[in-house]
Amino acid sequence: MNYKIIEELSMNNWQPLSTLLYDGWVLRFSNGYTKRANSVNPIHYSTYDLNQKIEECEKFYSNIDLHTIFKITPFVKPENLDDILEEKAFSLIDSTSVQVIDLEGIIEPTLHSVKLDANINVEWINDFCRLNYVNENNKDNMLQMLSNIVTQKCFISLYYQGDVVACGLGVIEREYIGLYDIVTDINFRNKGFGEQLILNLLKWGKENGAKYSYLAVLLNNSPALRLYSKIGYSEIYKYWYRVKEKV
Repeated sequence: MNYKIIEELSMNNWQPLSTLLYDGWVLRFSNGYTKRANSVNPIHYSTYDLNQKIEECEKFYSNIDLHTIFKITPFVKPENLDDILEEKAFSLIDSTSVQVIDLEGIIEPTLHSVKLDANINVEWINDFCRLNYVNENNKDNMLQMLSNIVTQKCFISLYYQGDVVACGLGVIEREYIGLYDIVTDINFRNKGFGEQLILNLLKWGKENGAKYSYLAVLLNNSPALRLYSKIGYSEIYKYWYRVKEKV
């Protein structure tokens, strides 16, 4: 399996507000909301002088008052970019595990009190921001970013006693359903609601043509790692970010 495809899917299905292509690198900008949507993705071969190119990237982000962030995967170009950034005082943060699962034998959910929406709506945004403690100032950014996704998507909310206690997003492309923004109310964690939300989302994905699923989870998030392992996800590679303060 060509795992580089997961990086393409992740970029397609977590849309920034704007993008700049710079000599094989993809620079993404979203007013600072999430590192994934505000970082340099060095996914193609580089031809310019590397030192000058990194400096120019720093200027792009500094000019709009953002930190310069590079997403480092096993597929970066040039391959020694991470070492070079470390020498330039870019700090390593947010080591992340990318995981996949074959949906062939996925178990059925037992809790079906879910609402599925094909399009983003204010109710889902409000619930997600409440559960994940997202700053009110980022709601408009989030709404626009999620509206920019052009592939098939599902905004899911799981209810318990009439209240939303978990929500998430699934996006289907090329027989993969990617899981994003999975969150459970802090007062209802470790009770199986997150697992039931994901199983409902994977069921929807399978019914709509997905054969596999992928997700990204921080390596320091032990509860989430345990949950995904229980469902059947396994790691295929890691990535992390290199971040430098504003200049």
